[in-house]
Amino acid sequence: MDGAVSDDQLAILHILFGKNLERATRIVDEGGVKRILGEPSGRSIFQVVGESRRKEEYLCFPQHYCACYSFFYDIVNRGEQLCCKHQLAARLAVALGTCVDVKVSDDHLAHLLAKL
Repeated sequence: MDGAVSDDQLAILHILFGKNLERATRIVDEGGVKRILGEPSGRSIFQVVGESRRKEEYLCFPQHYCACYSFFYDIVNRGEQLCCKHQLAARLAVALGTCVDVKVSDDHLAHLLAKL
């Protein structure tokens, strides 16, 4: 993929994700997505910057989980969204090839996961 997204693709994404699409693209454009890669296992988790002034970073698995409040409130509790903006940003960054890979030891990755 050359990193370009067609107008038709954007329209479909907007229908699926609504307001979260704009927020997620802003996070991606600002370089706010890191893929934390454990070595030697190759396991990974994403660290995505939030939009608040505090610039909190949320750990997430793009397909299954995010540590943010919105994930629990809008997705798990209310079932109103398919995913949160952090999960969507991680998916977009991977698809566009713009996420920053950070390699850590498997022990460090396990420590991050234990915080969840």
